[in-house]
Amino acid sequence: MKLVYNIVIHLYHFSIRLASFFLPKAKLWVNGRNQQLIHIRKEDLDSEIIWFHCASLGEFEQARPMIERLKLTNPPQSNFNKIKIALTFFSPSGYEVRKYYPHADYVFYLPIDTKTKAKQFIRELKPSIVFFVKYEFWFNYLHELSVLNIPTYLISGIFRDNHYFFKWYGSWFRNQLNCFTHFYLQDNRSQILLNQIGYKNTSVCGDTRFDRVADIAKNAKRFPLIEKFKGKSNLLIAGSTWPKDDEIVSSKKFSNFKWVIVPHEIDEKHILKVMETYSYKKSVEYNLADHGHSVPAEILRYSEANEENILTADVLIIDNIGMLSSLYNYGSLAFIGGGFGKGIHNILEAATFGMPVIFGPEFHKFNEAKELIELGGAFSVSNANEYKNTLKLLDNEEVLKTASHISKFYVQSRVGASSKIISSINW
Repeated sequence: MKLVYNIVIHLYHFSIRLASFFLPKAKLWVNGRNQQLIHIRKEDLDSEIIWFHCASLGEFEQARPMIERLKLTNPPQSNFNKIKIALTFFSPSGYEVRKYYPHADYVFYLPIDTKTKAKQFIRELKPSIVFFVKYEFWFNYLHELSVLNIPTYLISGIFRDNHYFFKWYGSWFRNQLNCFTHFYLQDNRSQILLNQIGYKNTSVCGDTRFDRVADIAKNAKRFPLIEKFKGKSNLLIAGSTWPKDDEIVSSKKFSNFKWVIVPHEIDEKHILKVMETYSYKKSVEYNLADHGHSVPAEILRYSEANEENILTADVLIIDNIGMLSSLYNYGSLAFIGGGFGKGIHNILEAATFGMPVIFGPEFHKFNEAKELIELGGAFSVSNANEYKNTLKLLDNEEVLKTASHISKFYVQSRVGASSKIISSINW
């Protein structure tokens, strides 16, 4: 099985290199790893290195509250005189956005998981302690960390019944879990699954993303133009949307709501497509005394907004990055994108501000989505009709207020995973 795994890794590496001639993202993946070890050798790695590895941006948001708490103060009861944070990403979408993250002293791509690359990287980096986030399992790296007796932890870990660890063919994969010092898990189901295959070094601490979104709520940025745009209206904020999400959101609008649309992709071609979707070539349904009424929409790009034209707009398209998490502070209702594709984007960034959230049908891998639906703070829709019915429900002021309270309390009651993890580790 080890041979098969290494063959697959080499084949994957070869396929990405081949794809790099045609696909920009694959090219970034390859170029970012070229001469990676040379860059590491140039760094002054003279302190205690705490290494966090994240697949991409989502996992980074789970590592972030721990990183920032550790940077504010050395780990409790440790003998570390000075710590430095090394942060690695597997995906270009994580690395390219966070390569200048100020709380990490070093930001690298993770070299491909071959035996040679893993050994070289770890022996050059010399980490004192390692955190893998959620479900990152690179077995040559884990083996080398185990050989060198470097404490290695999984944080915000989550396991499901259909993971290969729990299949009839999963014995080799299960054995690799021996390399972890401890598993800090999101939920009880994950702990039960690990316990059933013999791993008792587990703790259920929750998801560190709750700490992150709570921090966002405390330190939300102000946007004066958004405040002007909002005025006395309610805002529906559609975050990280894809074309199918925009199609659903644009199918229904209430008269007392304005829209802020934050597309997942912001290249010029995509922004123009988004603007076309919200241009109301098909009429917009307004809920005015139960009579349909069509009006033209005033659409404005944020990059072109000023204090005059923003007063006449009722649809604002955000065509830059970095605003979304704080924008939710201005909203009354959120539509979270991704639910008509591989899976929903982060719903907690909206929920932390007390916003009911709506999303598509692909949410079942996300505990927070399932729990919020059960509590009444979130709603899943599969088509435009279900979306319209949900909006009609939330058009009731008391229903909207109750759902808002549920969302906010849900986040507040689950804060604290980062502190639990940090305080329990034998530094």
